[in-house]
Amino acid sequence: MGVELFKQTLGTDEESVIKKLEKWAREKGDKTFIYYGEDHRSITYKVFNEMANSFAHHLMDKGIQKGDRISLFLKNPYITTIAMFGIWKAGAVYCPINFNYKGSLLSYQINSTQQKMLITERQMAGIINDIKDNLAALPVMIHDPKEEEHDYQDENIELDRKFPSLSFQDFLTGNCENPNIDLHFYDTANIIYTSGTTGPAKGVVQSHRCLHSYTYVLRSFNNQEDVLYSDMPMYHIGAAFGNVVNAAFVGCTVAMWDKFSPSDFWRRIEVSGATNAILADVMIPRLMKQEPTDNDRNNTLKKVQMQPLPKFHHEFAKRFGIHFVQTGYGQTEAGGGCNVVIDELGEEQGTPPELYKGYSREEIAEIAKSLNLSFPKGNQEFAKGFMGTPTPFIEVAILNEHDEECDIGEKGQIAYRPLFPHIMVKEYFNNPAATSEVFQNLWFHTGDLGYKDANGFYYFVDRMKDVIRHKGENISTFQVEDLINHHDQVDLCAAFPIPAEEGDEDDIVVYVVPKTHELSETELKEWTKKEMPKFMWPKHIRIVPDLPKTPTNKIEKYKLRALILEELQKVRLFS
Repeated sequence: MGVELFKQTLGTDEESVIKKLEKWAREKGDKTFIYYGEDHRSITYKVFNEMANSFAHHLMDKGIQKGDRISLFLKNPYITTIAMFGIWKAGAVYCPINFNYKGSLLSYQINSTQQKMLITERQMAGIINDIKDNLAALPVMIHDPKEEEHDYQDENIELDRKFPSLSFQDFLTGNCENPNIDLHFYDTANIIYTSGTTGPAKGVVQSHRCLHSYTYVLRSFNNQEDVLYSDMPMYHIGAAFGNVVNAAFVGCTVAMWDKFSPSDFWRRIEVSGATNAILADVMIPRLMKQEPTDNDRNNTLKKVQMQPLPKFHHEFAKRFGIHFVQTGYGQTEAGGGCNVVIDELGEEQGTPPELYKGYSREEIAEIAKSLNLSFPKGNQEFAKGFMGTPTPFIEVAILNEHDEECDIGEKGQIAYRPLFPHIMVKEYFNNPAATSEVFQNLWFHTGDLGYKDANGFYYFVDRMKDVIRHKGENISTFQVEDLINHHDQVDLCAAFPIPAEEGDEDDIVVYVVPKTHELSETELKEWTKKEMPKFMWPKHIRIVPDLPKTPTNKIEKYKLRALILEELQKVRLFS
């Protein structure tokens, strides 16, 4: 039944987020689409659609054509959302950049994307100036916050004259009619860069249908009464698609803030009336650490997305009155391949009846059934890495090194196969070798290890490649090593993850062979803080005379990992 429901939407306006936005602008124009909490600003569907239309027409007037790529180097999620929809409406390609990037990381992605325009904000202009010698003289659009806006800064950083400058605000007024560009489901909508493992980061090319398939299961559990809370950056698909695009498809509201705040989280939920939230791994323990009160359940939040599923999900749900926890497995390349909705409270009251909005428990259960998803009780035991069952439009398998399907319980690589065209990554941008590698034998190879149990449930075990999960980011060890190797006193280094002291993420460890004896661990740590994004800062740096290697000269990181874990264990025992 789930496959048939999805199939009915294909080839219709129901699978176009642009058409859905325009539909709600016509039919429910006065309904709030975005509540931007940082500036206490509410934007209706009608007003937002008109701003996006104006933005698109101005882009086209500047020569932007269908298929042209536009990069966004922005912190402000509201401004990013206007640009994102305006880019799509002009038929162009949305290419967000991690706003923590600087130096070679930033110049690599800008140059790799080969865009026609870069959009940034005044506070980021200095970072662009710093790499001007490595960039072509492309047009740069600048967002200038007004004095009354929260991100206004007195310092007016001028963009280097090398870059033709445009004003973001000038693009928001003008022709407000829908551009009606001839877009098809297979046309490219986005290029989202994901962590490189054995080389530089790769650009994931996604079609407009990818937006539909990625959000389909998530949004099936929402209706127009819901309010989706968002505090993640818009270069993440969780915020851009899981929240903003999700809301636009449904016709509900998305309440956004610039970043997560454990101390302000519940006030934000109250102010916005949010019913749904995506909680990244590090957010959950921080909320749990707050002093319990008798008022913990007096909130509108009824459903949260937790991925991966933490051991204390039920404890969290019981404390804060969360009815449903949704979890699963997904990737930028493949979208949401597995999913499950956990019935945490059953018939027990969580969200007070006068605050409860959206589908009832019975309706949620029926929707899960229609999508062939399980609806287990929250008080049962789930093995670590529980991901649920495949979504209705993707085939999932666990494969061995010969691409043969593994036996029940046997660990192998998680692989996907789409049941419909253009619902997954089309290719890695300008990287046919990487594209060919992941699509061998008609399967998309995720690079992650997992297994399937006798009941048909899938479980995530570990990453098969050198990827570090830290502060909500997937970080390539290749990138960490490449940046540290730029230090003029570093001869060789090896980066790898170890389990973090808190949560299910990783801490970053780097072992370094110096060129001279003058380099100290303290000095190198301070250098990384100046030269690397904060989420890449190593927690532990060790200076060593040499690194262990195999006979074929490959660094044996497992030996280094054992060394640091033994050292830290001793420190904790005697501290």
